[in-house]
Amino acid sequence: MDILKKIVTSPLKSADIIINGSRPFDIQVHNERLYGRVLFQGSLGFGESYMDCDWDCDDLAEFISRVIQAGVDRGRLGLSGTFLKLAQLFHNAQNIRLARRVAERHYDLDNNLYKEMLDPRLVYTCGYFGRGAETLAQAQEGKMRLVCEKIGLKKGDRILDVGCGWGSFAKFAAEEFGAEVVGITIAQEQLALGQELCKGLPVELRYMDYRDVPKNFPKGHFDHIVSIGMFEAVGPKNFRTYMESLRPVLKKDGFFLLHTIGGPLGGFDSWIEKYIFPGGIIPTLEQISLSVRELFIIEDIHNIGANYDRTLCLWMKNFDASWEKLKATGKYDERFYRMWRYYLLSCAGSFRARANQLWQIVLSPNGVPGGYTSVR
Repeated sequence: MDILKKIVTSPLKSADIIINGSRPFDIQVHNERLYGRVLFQGSLGFGESYMDCDWDCDDLAEFISRVIQAGVDRGRLGLSGTFLKLAQLFHNAQNIRLARRVAERHYDLDNNLYKEMLDPRLVYTCGYFGRGAETLAQAQEGKMRLVCEKIGLKKGDRILDVGCGWGSFAKFAAEEFGAEVVGITIAQEQLALGQELCKGLPVELRYMDYRDVPKNFPKGHFDHIVSIGMFEAVGPKNFRTYMESLRPVLKKDGFFLLHTIGGPLGGFDSWIEKYIFPGGIIPTLEQISLSVRELFIIEDIHNIGANYDRTLCLWMKNFDASWEKLKATGKYDERFYRMWRYYLLSCAGSFRARANQLWQIVLSPNGVPGGYTSVR
């Protein structure tokens, strides 16, 4: 065990992290089986050992940020992560049948959980604090307004919202800009609540996979397309199919705004894959660029990833404030609490370290004559 402990903990010195230290970002080890789990299972073993109370950390987001910035985690997949990476090379884990896993296991988990955690509009993507927003609600409205302005949305425009969730963007675009919106999703619980929330508005939310879009809408049917926080579930084997499915239904002078987490290395985290987003894979800019070749022109790329750290921490604050209420329903136990805390704050740490990015990419079918004017 001493050898395993030395192998695992020695690199932490470069991140200025002390085992059982007194600072908020130092980790407290309660069970030394942690070291073997991390060595042989990588990020999966590390996350599971947190869920099993093998270790704790008061400032988990800062701990993760320091680990990433120091490169302590680099290349440490463990056996489970290595096998999963190999499987991704040969298997389409996001085909039309398997794509529903993330909807069933995550997005349809419990609408009440998300109501407690998110802002009043139920926006489950990165907020935007770049225009002076101070609260989560202001940041989410600011993000949706930013999207509308980037595509030049005006009254009467018809929008396709791919991966519409609870219809938060569709509702905002209809109420604030007078748009007509069709939203598609494969999350049934989200769809049912979204349809209820959008009643009385020019919004239609449908249960539909993106691959079925060309069969359900005529060519050039939409003035604009938006995809906010859905592309991470598409998978590299389907990136081109995704773009080919959406291009025909967009007008020649319209815009497609793609809002997605991304990073220079792309890929997945084996703990996130198992417990949070099955089939989720972060794209690289290179992959996105190749997927749009001869279909779209990349007009603008805006990296707002630093905002996700703050967004995730505010979600965690809301989750903490509602935990006793949620626990009283009997649906959740302490292990779920630790799982959810690790999910939110480890992701916050990855964005704080700038390892993960959040890109808003504006695409056009034929290029804007004279160039696109960026909106910030």
